[in-house]
Amino acid sequence: MILWINSADREKIEVALKKEGEIIGFKFAENDFGSQVLLNLITEILKENNLEFKDLKGIKVEKGPGSYTGLKVGASIANALGFALGIPVNGKKMETDLDYA
Repeated sequence: MILWINSADREKIEVALKKEGEIIGFKFAENDFGSQVLLNLITEILKENNLEFKDLKGIKVEKGPGSYTGLKVGASIANALGFALGIPVNGKKMETDLDYA
């Protein structure tokens, strides 16, 4: 299951779930600061499809062009989820084995 995030438009945020390239769920929200609802949309779309975060195998986030702030919020949330879940974001896996010594 791939989570798709589009936060390029400052006032409209879109999320979708894709399985084998086919969209199985889609949600969007419109308001003055769309990026503020992104995490809620992700949680809702997962619940509606009887899925949990652990079911995600990757995240695809749109890279632009678009609102600088919106794109940064989308990329930040995607990277945080990718790191926490140990899954790739836009095809790249983040290093999760950190050495804090």
